[in-house]
Parts: sequence; structure tokens; C-alpha cells
Amino acid sequence: MRQRKRNSLVAETVALTTLFLAVVLAVTLVQIRRSEPAPLQAQAATPEPAPIDLRQFDKVMTIVLENTDYEDAIQQPFLASLGRRGAVLTQFFAESHPSQPNYIALVSGSTHGVSDDRNVTIDVGHIGDLLEAKGLQWKVYAEDYPGGCFLEARQGEYVRKHVPFLSFANVQRDPGRCARIVDASVLAQDIRDGTIPDYSLYVPGLKNDGHNAGVAYADRWLSTMLGPLLHDRRFTTGLLLVVTFDEDDRSLFSPSSNHILTILYGDSIEPGTTSDRKYNHYSLLRLVEDRFGLGNLGENDAQAPAISGVWRSRPMKRGAARPDVGPSPFSNPRQGARRNADSGRAAWRVNAWRRRSPCRTAARGGPASVRG
Repeated sequence: MRQRKRNSLVAETVALTTLFLAVVLAVTLVQIRRSEPAPLQAQAATPEPAPIDLRQFDKVMTIVLENTDYEDAIQQPFLASLGRRGAVLTQFFAESHPSQPNYIALVSGSTHGVSDDRNVTIDVGHIGDLLEAKGLQWKVYAEDYPGGCFLEARQGEYVRKHVPFLSFANVQRDPGRCARIVDASVLAQDIRDGTIPDYSLYVPGLKNDGHNAGVAYADRWLSTMLGPLLHDRRFTTGLLLVVTFDEDDRSLFSPSSNHILTILYGDSIEPGTTSDRKYNHYSLLRLVEDRFGLGNLGENDAQAPAISGVWRSRPMKRGAARPDVGPSPFSNPRQGARRNADSGRAAWRVNAWRRRSPCRTAARGGPASVRG
């Protein structure tokens, strides 16, 4: 009798546990479905026209940070300040998880079936092909990049998965093209020489991009690295600066919408504007294609929504100081003034940015989750 009761109790416990797990699974699936971003506007038969005369800028530089959702990113002091001085795309979504597919999408118009962070070689077209066909220049500034067409997955703070051009077969096989991927320290020399290319991608190391240290750390690093340059007309004149993220900070118990922050800054941008239209990385790719008259890659870039609602109706006079730049973001105003007085000095050189970084404590809230 006791054995029968014990068996009955075990069966009831198993049944209740199974029911509970089924309910949890059903609720989780509903949350995931609800959290998925609505699709971008339906593709039209032909791409919509670019919204303005994009000749207001003649260079584009994109800086990619890591693994942060929109709400957390926009609350960071420097990013919030940059957004006020530039334009915020409030409905910008990444394409996938983990990191690598989003980087590949950013420069080739598709994830091309890449779904993880393992080294891949894909024989597809990319923005570098279109630029070179027009006689234009492109370059990747990658922190801690070993050079020499290094194709291993990682060395120090450098990871290949964040440098999408090294996944393209026609870059891997061509030493001249591989030479377009350089250590980030080269940027300081390019600014002094006036040789920033038509299109560039800046890839911070794993700590500075927030992957291993969190978005608060990345924000302080960005203030130290980028802040002085926003006062240097050799850097900003004719430049459209894009700061974006690869993906949001999803977790097992917090379903992802992949809603990320993207900011545009430059003389062509109306300060303090926002656009609530839905965009993704393909829209950034299309922006470069439209500006330089490159055509498209025949992928998702061909029908991506054109970025609108943030451009100046009249471009600023070349060489004029931006009224919205504001004070130097350095914590010590006197120190900032000294550096801004002669930004050509070695004090702000890229080589020294890492050595002087004020980000010496862990970010509040702890490091970002360890993933792509």
C-alpha cells in the first residue's frame, strides 16, 4: 500500500513538473516572438531615391562597438552627447546573432549564411569591390591587428570575426588588398597626412569595444579616443562619422529584439535630429553606395531604406567650426584645452590613446556576457 502511494506521488510530481516546464517554454516562445523586430518596409520594385544631395560629405568612417541594446547605449554620457550633437537613428536593428554575421552584412549586404563566429572564407562581393571599381580608397583600422594578412582567429585584444574583409576570398588572396587592413595606430598618421580614405571601418579591441568590459568602459574609451578628434578639422572636414553596434546584449532569459544605437555625426548632419524610421546595417551600406555612386551589390543593400530626416538642408561651409561641438570631453578642462590647442602633437596620437585611457576600472554592472 505504501509503495503504491509512493508511486502515485512520484507520478503526480512528474506530471506537475512537466506541466510547469511546458508553460514556461510556451511563455518564453511568446516573449521571443513579441520581441522580434518588425520587418523593415516591404521591398519595392526599384530602390527609393537618396533623400538629399549626399555630396555634402566626401568620406565615411564607421566605428563598431559591441553587444549593447539601445536603451543601455543611449544612457552613456559620451554617446548621449554625441547623439545630441549629431543624429540618432532610434529604430535601428541588427540582423543576427552572434557578432560575425552582422559585420559581414555591414559591408556585403547579406550574412551569406554565416551564423557563428568561426573563421570563414566566402567568395562574394563587398563594398571594397565597388569602391575600387570607381577608383576610390578603403581601409580598416583595427586595434592590435598583427598585420601581414593575419588570418588566425585571435591575438591579444584583436579578433578576426570583427574584421569582415578578412573573410572574403578576394581579399585573402590579394596581398595588396590585405594591406588595406592596418593597425589602428595608422589613423593618426593618415589624419596628419590628409589621407583618410573615402571609406573606412574602425574596429576597437575586445576591451575598448565593450565586448569584454561593458558599454560604460567603451563609452569612456570612445570619449578619450574620439573626443579630441571632433575638435580637429583635419579629421572632421568632409567626414560623415557613424558610430554603431554589432548586436544587442541578448541572454537566455532576456529575448532579443536586436535594437541597437546608431549615431551619425558630421557637417552634413542637422544637430539634435532623430529618425524613427526602421533601418539596419544594410541602410548604412546603401548610404555609402549612394554617396559615391557605386551601384549596389544586388543583396539586401539594393532595397534597404535610405536614411532620411537627419540631413542639413544647407551644408556647412568647409572649414567652419561646428557651433554644436561644445567643450572638450576630457575630465580636466585645462588639460583638454592644452590638447585642443595643438591636436597635431603626439599627446593625442592613436598610439598613446591606449596608454592614456582613463578606463582603468571595471564598468558598472560588470562585463558584458561572453559571446560573439
